[in-house]
Amino acid sequence: MAACSQANKARLGDPSVANIAVVSAYNDILSAHQPYEAYPALIRQAAEEHGAVAQVAGGVPAMCDGVTQGREGMELSLFSRDVIALSTAIALSHNLFDGALLLGICDKIVPGLLVGALSFGHLPAVFVPAGPMRSGLPNRDKARVREAYASGTASKAELIAAESGAYHSAGTCTFYGTANSNQMLLELMGLQLPGSSFVNPGDPLREAMTRAAVKAVLNMACGSEGYRPIGRLVDERAIVNGIVGLLATGGSTNHTMHLVSIAAAAGLAVDWNDFADLSKAVPLIARVYPNGQADVNQFRDAGGLAFVIAELLGAGLLHAEVETVAGRGLGLYARQVDPHGEGLRWSDAPPQSSDPQVLRSCADPFRAEGGIRLVDGNIGRAIVKVSAVAPEHQAIRAKARVFHSQAQFTEAFAAGGLNQDMVAVVVGQGPRANGMPELHRLSPYLGVLQKRGLRVALLTDGRMSGASGDVLAAIQVTPEAAAGGAIGRLRDGDPILIDAPNGALRVDADLSKRSTNGRPTSAAGMGRELFASMRRQAGSAESGASIIGL
Repeated sequence: MAACSQANKARLGDPSVANIAVVSAYNDILSAHQPYEAYPALIRQAAEEHGAVAQVAGGVPAMCDGVTQGREGMELSLFSRDVIALSTAIALSHNLFDGALLLGICDKIVPGLLVGALSFGHLPAVFVPAGPMRSGLPNRDKARVREAYASGTASKAELIAAESGAYHSAGTCTFYGTANSNQMLLELMGLQLPGSSFVNPGDPLREAMTRAAVKAVLNMACGSEGYRPIGRLVDERAIVNGIVGLLATGGSTNHTMHLVSIAAAAGLAVDWNDFADLSKAVPLIARVYPNGQADVNQFRDAGGLAFVIAELLGAGLLHAEVETVAGRGLGLYARQVDPHGEGLRWSDAPPQSSDPQVLRSCADPFRAEGGIRLVDGNIGRAIVKVSAVAPEHQAIRAKARVFHSQAQFTEAFAAGGLNQDMVAVVVGQGPRANGMPELHRLSPYLGVLQKRGLRVALLTDGRMSGASGDVLAAIQVTPEAAAGGAIGRLRDGDPILIDAPNGALRVDADLSKRSTNGRPTSAAGMGRELFASMRRQAGSAESGASIIGL
């Protein structure tokens, strides 16, 4: 109580008054998280208006994968999720709280906050988003400039101008990457308020939704009649709902690891067979960049998550009778929210999409199956995201070109040495090798090669990102090279088959007498040496690539 106002000291002296922890990922570097600067004051005020107290319990780190793409700092990215989970646990460890508000949006931040909060499963918790920036330079124009820069026909100044036009203000990036997939996931799992994900910063509705989140956590707080702890909300039905939402919307492949880790924190086992099996039953009903040309603002305006959830519930593809932070039943999320005086007003989801190029019904989907496939064979097991890949590009048989870094690949591209059909094998990129950085830097170069009429694909024990595009990519190969996986024994010229429709990943060569190229790195600088113990202990990609619980 020492630093509190006299009024809050009096409140905290009353055991019947709820004290709400705020755990924030605020910083000025991430446009998505910069709006959180003003949230603690608003949350404190809203709590006091309800006779309660809110205290910032701690902060968690938040790094931007877009800024660190292709650089050394990206090797800290995946493990930042576990650091965030540990930091969340420390923030809540004072054991002074009756509930928690979790302020986070982007790639590793939401999974880390959720894993940490689940270690305090007796506490109610509500996620509080800050919303996407308004639409800027269209995604197709941004992608065109990136490819032009990769091929040497656009200058760096033109590239920076395009990027600045696309990412121009506070708010989440508007493409459907991991950050916005997180927001989808939280609504499908009932962990943030209906309709709150894609309200822009500065919109009056944004403040109203934040105030409503404070009221929601107080309604669920320890000692209240509506007590609903997060450990009760995140059950096997919520996990399945999250996976179904991911598949139906063509969301980020990163969640084939994050959802595994979240499930494990809730005492549940999920593997890639679960994703693959559900993908066969769930239609793809959304097209948002990189799986289409629309951004999340256009997705919202076409009907958004309310329409998606209503469609999936109507088709019997979601568990409806679940507990959520809004109350009982996922049907509460098949509603849109509008400002209405000092409060909020919800209405039913629109019966039809207002833009069938962005959203469709389950009866008329973009594809009959979801966006993620599992491939396996004598190279290992891997994830393929097919939602943005044309059917004619979903299988390839070609010779391997082996690289040990993104830099090696881009140097070969610049030297004109990649003008042939190939499977680009980028090895030694798994969690034990170098922390499993995203390899999204390769996307523009692979896109250029494919547009030249070449048949190309990527095969790697690393990961791509929520921005994975229209080039076939078998990623997160397990076991990784650093763990003795067969991918580390591939050589230039080996005939590789990646067949997403039929689930095959194979090399037509005898690897048994070959040594493994993939070795754990001893990288230093940019903080990487501090994560050496995490690299040594990391689990496989299919088990979540985590150190937690090992």
